[in-house]
Amino acid sequence: MNKMLKYMVVHADSHTPWEKVEENWAKLANVENATWVRTCYNKEKGIRYCIWLAPNAKVLATIFEELDIAYESIIEVEETVPDLWGKKWQEHLEADATADTLGF
Repeated sequence: MNKMLKYMVVHADSHTPWEKVEENWAKLANVENATWVRTCYNKEKGIRYCIWLAPNAKVLATIFEELDIAYESIIEVEETVPDLWGKKWQEHLEADATADTLGF
């Protein structure tokens, strides 16, 4: 199995009716060679930011082309969250260092 990388796909198509966007989501949820993780969107402006797991960007481009879904960009991304940079992360590291499950 190929390693799955994380990608952000930007769709900025204010001309597509919202009903069509929802119809496409139903199709995309059933794609087998990539995994749609989530979408953040501004319905009023017609801009969507979708997170996908896929072996490479070409797989995603092919999916969108086959389903006739416009996109502006597909870029590989990594994710961070506030807890990694705050006090909670340090507390986690200290607790993890003394845990009975260390190394598992």
